[in-house]
Amino acid sequence: MTLVRQPDRIRLAMLGMVDGNGHPYSWTAILNGRYDAAVMADCGYPVIPQYLGAAPAGQLGIDGVEVTHIWCDDPAEAHKVARATYIPNIVDHPEDVIGQVDAVILPTDKGWEHVDRARPFVEANLPVFVDKPLTDQEAGLRQFVAWVREGKAILSTSAMRYAREFVAVKEKLADVGEVRLITNVTPKSWERYGIHALEAVYPLLPPGGWEWVANTGDESANIVHIHHACGADVVLSAVADMYGGFGYVNVHGTKSTLQTRFEDTFYAFRTQLVAFVDYLRSGELPFPFEQTIELMKIIIAGIRSRTEGGRRVPLSEISTETS
Repeated sequence: MTLVRQPDRIRLAMLGMVDGNGHPYSWTAILNGRYDAAVMADCGYPVIPQYLGAAPAGQLGIDGVEVTHIWCDDPAEAHKVARATYIPNIVDHPEDVIGQVDAVILPTDKGWEHVDRARPFVEANLPVFVDKPLTDQEAGLRQFVAWVREGKAILSTSAMRYAREFVAVKEKLADVGEVRLITNVTPKSWERYGIHALEAVYPLLPPGGWEWVANTGDESANIVHIHHACGADVVLSAVADMYGGFGYVNVHGTKSTLQTRFEDTFYAFRTQLVAFVDYLRSGELPFPFEQTIELMKIIIAGIRSRTEGGRRVPLSEISTETS
């Protein structure tokens, strides 16, 4: 199935912007291949001009793709993003892009909002990329699963899945023997950033084998223990102000240990966006949607366990059935 009828020119809409997330600036610059350095320097996220400025020559831009429309929750921010990244059209309402673009990107990371943000475009049969996490609510997961079963085109990932540092660990995984323990850490909340810590390590173990989750922390310091059927345990920490620990992954096995740290933000974001564009052109998901379902069940189970005093929550408890 080809999702975009004009694969040589894909028009995208960038819709939404929430506190603490500057993806409309960075993702549009990566897609459109240019940006106004002076405006970008004042975007409010100093790391963005840093990694954009360090991008390898020729890597800004994706052939045949352009973000042509922008809407932000704050209209003033939409005008600023448009100036920074040369977006020609600013709309008053997100639904105004229907009929004007080939696909939609929702660059917001509050999972509890994503069903409502995505609904107009899914129902209009527009392909949608949803920033991580897809959802952090069981009812939301059921809705997204129902849409996908109806044949709607939906993709959601963390850029950590594509990070070159973590891909390299997977390629060397046999060196550790049988995996016994994986750890990873992230700042901010489990609801918004737990998926970064999780999806970085998720590909290191077989999909479909994640069994239960126990979160013994609190809302500002989540300590999340996840057990896999292969016998491996994963401990993820999402601590509100732990910026110094972001992206440190350790894999301990019966023979050896692998350690790495996430560093190349530009590469991870660009590869993530290329995967979405390839999906639009080919109709083939970069990985089965069942993996996204399992990831969201882990996120939801982590919230449930925390609110219930650290109870061990089996993933089988999280239902995706609508009836």
